[in-house]
Amino acid sequence: MSRQSDPDLDSTGTDAASDPQRPSDHVDGSGPEPRAGRADSDGDVTQPKLGLIGYVRFFWRQLTSMRTALFLLMLLALAAIPGSLVPQRTADPNGVVQYQADHTKLYPILDKLQVFDTYTSVWFSAIYLLLFVSLIGCIIPRTKHHWQALRTRPPKTPVRLTRLAGYQKVAVDGAEATPEHAVTRAMSILKRSGYRVERFGDSVSAERGYLRETGNLVFHAALVGVLLAVGVGGGFGYTGQRLLVEGQTFSNVLGSYDSFNPGRWFQQSDLKGYNLTLDKFVTKYEERNLDALGQALDYSATVTSQEKGGAKKTSRLGVNDPLHVGGTNVYLLGNGYAMSVTVRDGDGNVAFKDTVPFLPQDANYTSLGVIKVPDSEPDQLGIRGFFYPTASKLSTGAYASAYPDDENPLLTLQVYTGDLGLDDGVPQSVYTLNTGGLKQIAGTDASTASLELKPGQTKKLPDGAGSITFDGVKRYVSLDVHHDPSQLWVGGFAVLSVLGLLTSLFVPRRRVWVKVVPRPGAEDGEYDLEYAGLARGEDPNLERAVADIAQRHTSDLGVRIPQ
Repeated sequence: MSRQSDPDLDSTGTDAASDPQRPSDHVDGSGPEPRAGRADSDGDVTQPKLGLIGYVRFFWRQLTSMRTALFLLMLLALAAIPGSLVPQRTADPNGVVQYQADHTKLYPILDKLQVFDTYTSVWFSAIYLLLFVSLIGCIIPRTKHHWQALRTRPPKTPVRLTRLAGYQKVAVDGAEATPEHAVTRAMSILKRSGYRVERFGDSVSAERGYLRETGNLVFHAALVGVLLAVGVGGGFGYTGQRLLVEGQTFSNVLGSYDSFNPGRWFQQSDLKGYNLTLDKFVTKYEERNLDALGQALDYSATVTSQEKGGAKKTSRLGVNDPLHVGGTNVYLLGNGYAMSVTVRDGDGNVAFKDTVPFLPQDANYTSLGVIKVPDSEPDQLGIRGFFYPTASKLSTGAYASAYPDDENPLLTLQVYTGDLGLDDGVPQSVYTLNTGGLKQIAGTDASTASLELKPGQTKKLPDGAGSITFDGVKRYVSLDVHHDPSQLWVGGFAVLSVLGLLTSLFVPRRRVWVKVVPRPGAEDGEYDLEYAGLARGEDPNLERAVADIAQRHTSDLGVRIPQ
């Protein structure tokens, strides 16, 4: 066998096993087959088993790494997107019901995925908690390390400063300034510039920029504060919705809400007493641009509020302009039309007199509503109505609204008689009418056409069922009442996070050295002053900072830097 074909010989022909420069356990990865005892039969180095504790430590280090924290933060932002794409039960329960009616096949799938409860879903909460744990796991060891770094002396001056950034050397005559005086003045100048200073013989070591890491820690700690404040505040807060018609008054009690979503630790005593009356609602529409004719430019409500024991106060409630009253924020979400009607039964008695909200169906506010009259005699009445703010008759004979404002209001009614099922104990929506088992006496499937009424008109119902009067049109608003005790805390932590982020971005971390170097063979105490710096990370101003310190120091000593 030749020397080159022997696996125990290296490229120079030396016996690898007897080479004194190699450790006894060295494995040459480029060789064909390692010796037995050094690796397994496949030539791979055998790795020790981690075990349960080893795996726990591994996953903990992965979870508490800054890379994982940033990934979870991005994932949390992505997970919040469905909450803005579909209505949420906590904020818009009626929207969820409407979504269910419009998307009968998609709704069950999204409901199982908890998309309509995005911010309280299992998957969103899991990301939230993992991010919380990850941030804490990042902050605690970094804070400990940073605290130790703050108490550590600046490092010793390197032997050779020539390899560092901004290096300068200035020749000094011993008669101008002694080395002792030069070092003392350098320490004073660096201290005034915000450096931590330490003297090592005839040199000064200075460093600054620990505020950068402090800002970084403040930023991440503030994020934890925001997460904690949002979580705790959500437990003590509540959200409620109320539809309020012009002239009606809402009281901040549990029974006055159309829907109410309390936090985990909510108590009725948390509701502070106040009243809110809707005085007037005004909408401003586009009238000049024909391409956008009828689009709402702005809408606002005039409301009168009165807290318990306080005076009445009139305020404006607008889009993105909530009303702050009784520890809650009242937001204006939507609006529509409400019909004031009076229904008399077959005996001539007033069986129903109220203002009924109709839900908008299109951009021109064609609205649909239901009137239920369970006290009518001889039969109960169920009425389905369509309201057209600016009625326009189509070529087909049907009506449509040509403009969203009530320029030509018209109310059409389909009337049913029979048992409405309200005495069965099963709750029903006030916006839907189950016509199963009912007889239509006016409408498309009856011998009598749908009733058409303008404000102030009265029409008799067929079959002696009574009469109905269209008293007038009012506007209503949909209000969202939100109480969040963590708002100030979240705002404070958000400000802290921004300040910490700005500090971590714009405060440079650098070290600067000033060194007195005796000149070989020089007379009368001549020496050289050397200046240099070192940055941790990118610092484009480092060389300029070193030059500025050198300029200030030599000027203080009365030494001129040669150009």
